[in-house]
Amino acid sequence: MTPNVIDGKLVAEDVVAIVKDATAKLVAKTGVVPGIAVVIVGEDPASQVYVRSKGKKAHDCGFHSETYTMPADTAEADLLAKVADLNADPAIHGILVQLPLPKHIDEGKIIQAIDPGKDVDGFHFINVGMLGTGEIDKAFIPCTPAGSMVLIRRALGKSDLSGLTAVVVGRSNIVGKPMANLLLAANATVTIAHSRTPDLPALARTADILVAAVGRPEMIKGDWVKPGACVIDVGINRIDAPEKGEGKTRLVGDVAYDSAATNAGSITPVPGGVGPMTIAMLMANTLASACREAGVDAPSY
Repeated sequence: MTPNVIDGKLVAEDVVAIVKDATAKLVAKTGVVPGIAVVIVGEDPASQVYVRSKGKKAHDCGFHSETYTMPADTAEADLLAKVADLNADPAIHGILVQLPLPKHIDEGKIIQAIDPGKDVDGFHFINVGMLGTGEIDKAFIPCTPAGSMVLIRRALGKSDLSGLTAVVVGRSNIVGKPMANLLLAANATVTIAHSRTPDLPALARTADILVAAVGRPEMIKGDWVKPGACVIDVGINRIDAPEKGEGKTRLVGDVAYDSAATNAGSITPVPGGVGPMTIAMLMANTLASACREAGVDAPSY
């Protein structure tokens, strides 16, 4: 079987194009310019790169964008004060505090201090609760599962997943649980699996939609995949690549891509699958926040 390789970069570009167009119309109609603030504490190189890419994408979308870099020894109280300032700033519609934070800062306390209406990461308990109770139009949804859902709908050519079975391998609060809630809301029959699930390969083979978000390199093998299934690989793992030279590495997902592709009807590669969707959906969430403030409907993707 030759699968449809789901091009996450192409879909992300389309999402961003929709955001840019809707932003221009919002500004012209209401004068409201979507604003996003990113706060980074410390100098983690990977976080620095990610924050820069978010800022660049925000500017590309026509947003007002601010980045606040705070030293690694910033007191928790000072970070909470910065969040409070941003909560009160009418020019800011989305607040993102880059994780991980230094160990002396309680990440949960910081996340819950963000105004739920500006919580474009979708991690605040109020947004989590709205998603869990099916209030999807009111909630901010974590960007990675939101992007994965866009890929699923486009790959299958439909939004209503009635009659389809989905298995989500991974139970994290950031991906696994919200992913399952999104699939349930779309009328799929959903099972959340994890490392303690008995006979995981057999369960995975029942899935019309298989989402891998377990954080283990190439854990899901080709014979775990039901013929024709839609496979969404959320994992990003760096492994040794001696074939590329001494000390070299390469990125792989949670799915053994080459073997899984022989069974899948559609599949995301790593890199180039779910990854590009995360920043695109962050832009979409920020636009949605600004649209809510302006009383304007946000676009769909």
